[in-house]
Amino acid sequence: MHPALPAILPGSALDERGFSLKTELMIPMTKVLFSVIAGTGFLLIGSLNSSNAEADRSSAQTVLPPAGTMTLWWTKPAPQWDQAVPVGNGRLGGMMFGALEKERIQLNEDTLWSGGPRDVDNPEALKHLPEVRRLLFAGQPAQAMDLANRFLMGNPKTLKPYQSLGDLLLDFPGHAAATDYRRELDLDTALARVTYRLGNAQFTREIFSSAVDQILVVRISCNQTGQVAFSATLNRSQDAVTRVAAPNQVIMEGQLDGGKGLQFQAILRAVPEGGQVTATPGGLSIKGANAVTLLLAAATSYLNVSPDLFCESQVAAAANKSYSDLRAAHVADYQRLFRRVTFELESSRVKNGPTDERLAAVQKGDDDPRLVTQYFQFGRYLLISCSRPGTMPANLQGLWADGMNPPWNSDYHLNINLEMNYWPAEVCNLSECALPLFDLIDRLREPGRKTAKVQYGCRGFVAHHITDAYGFTAPGDGAQWGLWPMGAAWLCQNLWEHYAFNNDRDFLARRAYPVMKESAEFFLDYLVEDAKGQLVTGPSISPENSYRLPNGQTGILCMGPSMDTQILRELFTHCIQASTELNVDSDCRKQLSATLKRLPPPQIGKYGQLMEWMEDYDEPEPGHRHMSHLFALHPGSQITPHGTPALAQAARKVLERRLAHGGGHTGWSRAWIINFWARLEDGDQAYDNVMALLSKSTSPNLFDLHPPFQIDGNFGATAGIAEMLLQSHAGEIHLLPALPKAWPDGHVKGLCARGGYEVEIAWYDGRLGGAQVSARDDGNCRVRTGLPVHVTSVDGKEIKSKQVSPGVIEFEVRAGQSYLLVPNA
Repeated sequence: MHPALPAILPGSALDERGFSLKTELMIPMTKVLFSVIAGTGFLLIGSLNSSNAEADRSSAQTVLPPAGTMTLWWTKPAPQWDQAVPVGNGRLGGMMFGALEKERIQLNEDTLWSGGPRDVDNPEALKHLPEVRRLLFAGQPAQAMDLANRFLMGNPKTLKPYQSLGDLLLDFPGHAAATDYRRELDLDTALARVTYRLGNAQFTREIFSSAVDQILVVRISCNQTGQVAFSATLNRSQDAVTRVAAPNQVIMEGQLDGGKGLQFQAILRAVPEGGQVTATPGGLSIKGANAVTLLLAAATSYLNVSPDLFCESQVAAAANKSYSDLRAAHVADYQRLFRRVTFELESSRVKNGPTDERLAAVQKGDDDPRLVTQYFQFGRYLLISCSRPGTMPANLQGLWADGMNPPWNSDYHLNINLEMNYWPAEVCNLSECALPLFDLIDRLREPGRKTAKVQYGCRGFVAHHITDAYGFTAPGDGAQWGLWPMGAAWLCQNLWEHYAFNNDRDFLARRAYPVMKESAEFFLDYLVEDAKGQLVTGPSISPENSYRLPNGQTGILCMGPSMDTQILRELFTHCIQASTELNVDSDCRKQLSATLKRLPPPQIGKYGQLMEWMEDYDEPEPGHRHMSHLFALHPGSQITPHGTPALAQAARKVLERRLAHGGGHTGWSRAWIINFWARLEDGDQAYDNVMALLSKSTSPNLFDLHPPFQIDGNFGATAGIAEMLLQSHAGEIHLLPALPKAWPDGHVKGLCARGGYEVEIAWYDGRLGGAQVSARDDGNCRVRTGLPVHVTSVDGKEIKSKQVSPGVIEFEVRAGQSYLLVPNA
């Protein structure tokens, strides 16, 4: 059966993003009939065998996607935290272990950060900055590093950690001997479950975190009356006390940092159906119930909210609703986002076993196309669950972090990790999930201005490689990691991408351009002239990598690393485009244009590789996990196979050398490699790295492993798979730019392209079967198809198009209209 190729009905309703909601059309060329129900996925209605379209339409049979295609499941409880099931509403998260007798649901509230606002800028930095630069220009990186570590770093230079809220503990006496156990996560509904049998009784636990009601909900039920019995309490290892506030309610409250930090509270209320709830010294006891709904609210004082008033109001409001109403509202809200994108890979060997067993088979060399599609959608699930408008942005672990000192403080790393978290937001049709990132950028501006002035004597604002909930912008950790002033500049690319995908001129004028301009102003003051008259950054680093001088000395600090220049090209170019679009700041635009011309050009080294530094140094670690000098390839757009073929070949050499020396050994690094190969239009290499990520850097619950768990690899891989199917960074929509041989037949719906487009693609036998492009605005749409196509409206009228280069066409589009691209016979 060929994949479905839907098309939008003329005059159908539009959703909140300006795209149609209902689809039903037959494409004779591909002989496939399909229908879409508003707000849901595709219902494939068989392939057509007759030339009579009406006869085929009446005789077609509805074929639903196989049951459980979006369900991950396991046959045993999670043995450790990074194998538990995550749920979240953007702000309030839980990790369900699924233990039979002693269940633990580890909790997070996204503002629960220790520490607070601090003045960490170093007043000694500015007077020592010229000497550090002089030493670097003189080829003395060790001396420059010593001086920088003494005088150029923040004081203090470390962050306080994001922390776990605590645990919801449930005790089910006598349930250890249960049978028919199943733990699952339904990606289509964002519901996690545990089911098992105890004698003739079937028990079910269901958990979700509702963005509608701002409540984490746990439902315990049984198919036999009066059989639900358990105890419940809240616990935290430090800075908190738990007390019983009512026969059906437990409160855990405290203040971080020994009473000096944020105040916080969590309330747990039990709502039984039948039976009895009583208070015990340790919590709540439930006996003889048919079912029990546990409602958990949590809050901190981070936003000057009274945690106790917030929690009590949320729990009280939720308690006045039925469980079915809470559940239905949650599912509807979640599916409004999740069901925008469907992705299917046809395979004759569909596997439906437990997720961990299927992953283990992949690790032994098996192929599992459905696991790839589930992994892709799991990334979208995670972004919806940990980043919603009004919440904190996704940190190194997203929303979920265990303990009081999680790895790397579970902070925001700005030298790729935070940016990678949001790579799938635009292309995977979750644009509003990026809004928390922009809120964080706004909060960095004021402290970043002070850092720019105190540390460097510059205008504008700056941020380095780490930050937290309190606006840390100074160089942190140590010079070998933190003396890298490009964090805010890189984040500005995410702002531009939001505009590029959505054509939101108000967003550009009101939010994006002012931030981009202020970041650019910093570099107009910060750049210094080298011996060749070029303008370079420095002191800086190529993130976390080192180089070897001809005398054998190892250096880390440098002047003008390639990544810095590439980021500035992107930033300055976007500022110029934005100011032109908005017709503002012509003088600044001229200065940026002049400065662009003085930036060092990209260089190709002795191995044919794109150079990482100004000099063609060798590396002590040629398989290093960072590949920073490929920023121009991805996520930047300066290197493309069709536009800059020599540089694209040099980028390929970098990848080949890195991988030959063991590169990609961390999950996020492997995810970045997928995107690189996709941008180089090498689908088989991209696919090999998707499988390598699953094989080497994925936990049984599909969490990405650095190791330990870092969520950026999940998001980076989801974005990479999307890049294999659709690209739009080079001024054209490119359909199937990196389709691997392993995916000969498939269908994807709902991916987004720059310029305000939503795209649907079907393919079979490794070739484009057809596509649909829906436009948000009037304009000219340029599409690279790779084979001759003709364009029609959804009602079959031919649309005039012109060929602008081999395999590339252009045609005029109107806002709210959809266009079919059908291969010529």
